[in-house]
Amino acid sequence: MTTDPKPTSPIIESRDQLIQSFARGEKPKDAWRIGTEHEKFVYANGDHHAPSYDEASGIRALLGELEQYGWKPVLENGKPIAMTGADGSISLEPAGQFELSGAPLENLHETCAETGRHLDQVKAAGEKLGIGFLGLGMWPDKTRAELPTMPKGRYAIMLRHMPRVGSMGLDMMLRTCTIQVNLDYESEADMAKKFRVGLALQPLATALFANSPFTEGKPNGMLSYRSHIWSDTDPHRTGMLPFVFEDGFGYERYAEYALDVPMYFVYRDGKYLDAAGLSFRDFLKGELSILPGEKPTLDDWTDHLSTAFPEVRLKTFLEMRGADGGPWNRICALPALWVGLLYDQGALDAAWDLVKDWTIDERQALRDAVPKLGLDAPVAGGRILRDIAGPALDIASAGLSARARLNRAGDNETGFLDPLREIVRSGKVPAQVLLDRYHGIWGGDVSKVYDEASF
Repeated sequence: MTTDPKPTSPIIESRDQLIQSFARGEKPKDAWRIGTEHEKFVYANGDHHAPSYDEASGIRALLGELEQYGWKPVLENGKPIAMTGADGSISLEPAGQFELSGAPLENLHETCAETGRHLDQVKAAGEKLGIGFLGLGMWPDKTRAELPTMPKGRYAIMLRHMPRVGSMGLDMMLRTCTIQVNLDYESEADMAKKFRVGLALQPLATALFANSPFTEGKPNGMLSYRSHIWSDTDPHRTGMLPFVFEDGFGYERYAEYALDVPMYFVYRDGKYLDAAGLSFRDFLKGELSILPGEKPTLDDWTDHLSTAFPEVRLKTFLEMRGADGGPWNRICALPALWVGLLYDQGALDAAWDLVKDWTIDERQALRDAVPKLGLDAPVAGGRILRDIAGPALDIASAGLSARARLNRAGDNETGFLDPLREIVRSGKVPAQVLLDRYHGIWGGDVSKVYDEASF
């Protein structure tokens, strides 16, 4: 059992250390790995309520059940709030959304096997406790008031701060789930090109994975309401980052952006100190009001980087952040899309050719339209997103073929794209399928989604 104290971290004495924090992520191509994260909603089988942390068959009990599979608890203030194990880490989002942050793995076969192991474990635990797991981008039927909060110090600070800076930040924290993939880069130039392609094509991922059409039991007018929520969460730490497409973009420019992101907290002696709205630039000068005279450590910088929420995020790797939560096969499909586009040079070049002529305004317009229109969102040149979805998947497939990572049966990784190809072939993103059922065989009863979208 671990408590989560942080070891002594170097004090930041110069801005070069901030920039070097990104350079430390550089890896040769043969060391590139895939880290997949997914979140899911937890509900009680009997009445579909979201379990609290402490109730008899609640979130704490669920964490405890997973110890039999070798997971070790991580404590905060004496309470288990996460787990660590061979398959990465399990953590809790603010209202108990259950997240697997997978281990860095070499290929997609390993990634999908890891996801399958995790889901087998949580389903077995859930059967014992009478709870289930829902793969959607947003709670389909819960108000904010109906949801519990988890005993994590950073979340208490964020829950207080969110209403000051946007109308939907609490929805983001309490009512949404996502799938993400974390990917490596070889150099600053490689990072920049992957960042640009990732940002430009993030709306495509949002459309293909759009899976949040219901709010409080009714259609909300969106296909990805989760993506819409980010449009009014906190403008200082979200968005499409136009500067990434400017000449000369690199580590230093991202560091400058991150320095302008207002702080949330500082972690000291096992406690989260409320620094909401304060400036990391002041912290660098030893002028942070809550810690006068103290300068930040590299751990503080790492923590701060985790509080920026753009569509693509840079740490010591790149995070692709545009997709709604969904079922098992789409958890595997998201890393397949991005690995295919970004991990082969020919595919990366071809993907950049798809998007390189888009203007800042065209990229933003696409991002703004996708939550409502999905694959029908307008794209530069008088097209719609559907027109480039097939070519983008072809590029990703070629990239995966070129990687030639085979399983024991001799299959490469291209099959993991099949769920996305089916979406393009059918012309309907996941949310549209759910809406058809809501207006059809469900008879307007959104509770049927628990049968449809549970793991």
